[in-house]
Formats: sequence, structure tokens, C-alpha cells
Amino acid sequence: MSIALKAENINKFFLVPDKFQALSDVSFEINKGEFVSITGKSGSGKSTLLYVLSTMDTDYTGTLMLNDQKITGNKQNSLAAFRNQHLGFVFQFHYLLPDFSCLKNVMIPAMRLGKLKQDEIEYNAHEKLKMLGVGEQALKPASKISGGQQQRVAIARALINEPAILMGDEPTGNLDSKNTAVVFEIFQQLAREHNKTIITVTHDNDFAEKSDRIIEMRDGKIIGLA
Repeated sequence: MSIALKAENINKFFLVPDKFQALSDVSFEINKGEFVSITGKSGSGKSTLLYVLSTMDTDYTGTLMLNDQKITGNKQNSLAAFRNQHLGFVFQFHYLLPDFSCLKNVMIPAMRLGKLKQDEIEYNAHEKLKMLGVGEQALKPASKISGGQQQRVAIARALINEPAILMGDEPTGNLDSKNTAVVFEIFQQLAREHNKTIITVTHDNDFAEKSDRIIEMRDGKIIGLA
């Protein structure tokens, strides 16, 4: 199996208000097409780790490889371009633009990437919304659909540039059990049928236990690689 992500000896310190080690010698690999959950109590370092893995935080020591590319040491504009092309993000809050249609929300990252014409982007956005079961909501303002539908639109937006890796920060944290199950099934399908690598930080043990693998954290260290 080819490797989608490799972290080697990642250490991260916060200096304010006092020096504090948030990540301590974190090392692991994730294969392409794998669905992995990162778990741990609040303060365990899991969200800090995801921020490093997402290339948003570059203030760490160690080495990070994503999609066969060394990320550590790259400049911000290079990282931004890499993120837009290779990574997709789903958060606890959907961060959709409320007055824009669902379709326009999904199109935004592809328009920013600028690789396709407008009509191609629009077609792809419609297809993503259909795949996620919200195709009929395409022209509605994002503020006029349910919370579960909004999260599915957010996933469609995360997928519009065909990223190799999808990262989620508590992606079901605001959802009821029914919609949590829907999102889990979507992630599982993306991993199994579309070979997307899924990495989620979650407090939801049921969600984590159904994923392919769990990385458990405590006090900035990995204490379990199930």
C-alpha cells in the first residue's frame, strides 16, 4: 500500500502564557484510502496535531510528508497552493456563506484553484451535491437548508478539487445521531470506493470505532495505534 501521510518525530511547543509541549515525538503513517480517527480527551493534542497535519501550523519540529511530498520547510504560498489542490477540510461548523446558494458555496474552492472553466466547475459541483444526496438543494441559499444538509454541502465543497486527503475536525460534532450516521457512511464510501484518505479528529467513540483505525492521544503523545 502507498502512504498518504507520514509524520516523524513531530514536536510542538506553545510559549504563551508559559512554555508547554503540546505534541511530543509524534510518529505514524496513514495509507492511501484509509479512514482514520484521532481520539483523546480535551487537551490531549489531537486538534493541535490536525492543525500541523493540515499544513496550517508550520511552527513544529520533525518531518511531515503528504502525498509523497515533503511539507516541512515549505513557504506559506506553496503550502496554500498544496492545500487547495490536495487537501479537503470539513469542520464542526460548516462555514458556508449563508446568502450564497449551495451550488456557489461548493464552487468557490475550484474557482480559487482556477484550473477549470466556470461551466465545468458548475457541472462538477452539481455532481458532488448529487453524490452526497443534496442535489435538489443546489439553488437554495445555504441558510435555508437543515443542519445535516449543510454539513453534506460542506463535504461536497471539500471534495470539489478532488483532494487525495480529506481532514475533518469534529465533523459530526453538531449533528444528531441520524445525521452522524449519514456522514460516517459518506466518509466510508469515499475511502472504499473513491480511494480518498480520511483523517478525522473526533470525541465520538462510536464513530471512531467504526473507522478503519484509531490513533489515540493523551498529553500530546500517541498512546494507541489500533
